[in-house]
Order: sequence, then structure tokens, then C-alpha cells
Amino acid sequence: MSALAQYYLSKGNEVSGSDLVASEITDSLKEKGIKIFIGNDVKNISKGLDLVIYSPAVGQSNQELLAAKELKIKCQSYPEALGELTKNHFTIAVSGTHGKSTTTSMIGLLLTKAGLDPTVIVGTKLKEFGDTNFRAGKSKYLVIEADEHFASFLNYWPKIIVLTSLEVDHLDYYKTLENLLKTFKEYVGHLSKYKYGILVANKDDKNINEIINSHGQNGTPIFKVFSINQFSIKQPEAQKLKEILQIPGEHNVYNALAALTVARTLRIPEEVSFRSLSEYKGAWRRFEIKEGIIDDPPSPGASARRRKITVVNDYAHHPTEVRVTLKAVREKYLGKNILCIYQPHQYQRTFYLFDEFVKVFCEVPIDKVIITDIYSVAGRESDEIKNKVNSEKLVKEVNRDNVIYVPLADVEKFIKENINSGDVLVIMGAGDIYNLSDKF
Repeated sequence: MSALAQYYLSKGNEVSGSDLVASEITDSLKEKGIKIFIGNDVKNISKGLDLVIYSPAVGQSNQELLAAKELKIKCQSYPEALGELTKNHFTIAVSGTHGKSTTTSMIGLLLTKAGLDPTVIVGTKLKEFGDTNFRAGKSKYLVIEADEHFASFLNYWPKIIVLTSLEVDHLDYYKTLENLLKTFKEYVGHLSKYKYGILVANKDDKNINEIINSHGQNGTPIFKVFSINQFSIKQPEAQKLKEILQIPGEHNVYNALAALTVARTLRIPEEVSFRSLSEYKGAWRRFEIKEGIIDDPPSPGASARRRKITVVNDYAHHPTEVRVTLKAVREKYLGKNILCIYQPHQYQRTFYLFDEFVKVFCEVPIDKVIITDIYSVAGRESDEIKNKVNSEKLVKEVNRDNVIYVPLADVEKFIKENINSGDVLVIMGAGDIYNLSDKF
């Protein structure tokens, strides 16, 4: 939503918006000249508005949305509004269960350094974009992160679709993997609209291959009217990327391979591509590394003590993301003591993927994992499921001495009492747990 707000502002529109609580995102928008209201109120909606765009998380009974409809102001969901933009640009859309933000960022920066001057809308902040999630370009190229929840991406009409990986998620909406794959097939089918549509796909992903190899009732391949360019960890370039990337983990090699494949599709010189990928420093909350400090006050008979730690902030919230990220942390900080604070994201996801989460935390190569309270997502939860799952149940099922539950209110105190100089602190989750890093 914030990136789209900046897009309209860059086009000379007067932009305002409301959110339930203030954040660094809303503060940043305010500094750019966007009028921000904290709290929903019908007074925020006036007859002078040409367009009201709302998040899919906002219910149809929202008072501002109802007021806009009463005034007969044009209303669009975020996917609907973004979908209109995709029709007016040469759109490159990055989709998949994992790696969307990083891959979108890599492609956006790569095209920028190649002189293609893209407009970029991504789900995280980039230092190269002035610590924001938007870049205003003047060319025909639009690079977007295309989310699959609520089948939002069916509103988009890209000329290049990138599929990073595909596995079960968002079961509150899709219910089954079969439904998820069916929706992805429909989305990929949008490429058929163009004579030169291109699918860039992960060759090593079985679910993506199932989509690519789909056949109709007459036995002919469904997708044969556009090009399919695949990438694989078995490519010789994978080793080179592993050596030059500043962000660790095999999953990031896959993200870079996807970006490289897009660059080759657009005939960007290899030298530009590899240099751009080697200079990529990572995005906000995607294996974001900072040096942390804990200052202990002097105690009777002893002077003050300062502990220096490494803090890794990461957005991982799906079992697979948690697994590969903690594996990458262990590989990068071999021999170091690692303490991970994990905040489960959404009761629905925790409930539907409960067994997968249990398996991951039974196997983590980390010295200590603290699972704190579940972050509840507005507009996506049900009271029925909230009563069925919580972090204590997850920890009990894991039943490992190094995996414990600590209430969110006590996490900061627990860390300070249990971490030593030289240790690594991983703060993980897609909710507000990232605020914890400011404490250090």
C-alpha cells in the first residue's frame, strides 16, 4: 500500500491515507508529503477524492470504505489498482511462496544499473531506494512483487512472470495445495495474452514443474504459446553467485539465479548482471545484519559491562523459510552461540502448518529458540482457530530442551539475561517482532 501511495505521489497526485497505528512506514510517507491519519474515521473521506484504494485486509464494513461508496467515489482494492498499472507497462511480476521480495529487489536494482530505469514496487525497504519500497522510473518497465494470497495476482497482467518456489501456504484461503496450483495455472495463463510472454521458472521445484507440464483434456500442453526460461541450482553460474553474493544461503542463490535469468531474457550484459548481484546488500528484514550492544549498569563492587552481539533480523514466517534461514545463520556463524527469537505470524498459518512448524523446530541447528506469542493479522483471523492454537502448544509439541516459550512482554529481559558477548541474536517473524532489534 505504501509503495502504491508513493507511485501516485510521483505522478503529481495529492495523496492521503489512514492506518490503525503509526509506524516508521507512515512516518516516512508523511515526510514525503502524504497526509496521514492515524485511526479510521469517516471524516478522512471527502467528496473531493477521485479514488479510494484499500488493503485486502480491510473488511467491507470498514467505515471509511462505506463512506466512500456512499459518496460514489471510485473504490479499488490494492490488487485492482496495481492491476491497472500492470496493463500500462512492460510488467515483470515476481511470484511464489518464498523469495518474492529479495528477487524483486534484485531484478529492480539490476535493471536500474543496466540503465533501463524501471519503476519498482516491492514488499520491503531497500537502501538503494532511499530506505523505501518504491522506485519511480521513467521507462516502460514496471517490476512488482505479486502476492498470491486471496488470489490477488489474478488482477495482474505481466509480460514476464517469475516463479521462485511453490508450496502449500495461505490455507485459510486456498484450503488445499490443489486449489493453490490451480490458481497459479490461471495466473500463468495470463501470459497467453501477449505474443511474446515469458515465464521464468525454478526448474528444481516440483510444484512449478507440475504447472509447466500441465496438459489439457486432449493431452496437449496447456502452456505452449509463450516462452519458458528455467533456472536451476545445478547451473554453473550457481557456484559463482554463491561466491559473490553478500547475503548467505542457498535460497538466495536461487533468488539471484531468477534475477539473472530475467536479465538474460532482456539481453542485459552478463558483466552488468553479476556486478549488480555482487553489490546487492540485502533488504530490510531479509537477513539484515547489525552489530548490537547491551550495556549493563555497574553493580556493587563491579564496573559497568558492555556486551557486543550480532543481530540478524529476518522476515521468515513459513516453515521452509525458517528452516533455510536458520541453516544459513548456522553456516555463516559456525562455532558461535546462536539465540533465535521467533514470533509466529498469523493464527491461521500456525494452525494449518502446525505439523510442519513442529518438524522444523525439532531439527533446527540453533543453540536456543524462544517462541513468543503469535502475531495476529488484522482481517485474516477467525476466533475459532485462535482458540485452537497458541505458541505454548507449539513448544509443548516440539518437546525439545532448547525450544522454549517466553511471553512477548518478557522477551527483552530474557535475552539480556541469557546472551553473552560474541553471541548471535536472530529476531525472526513477519509481525512486529523486528521492533525488538531497536532495544539492542
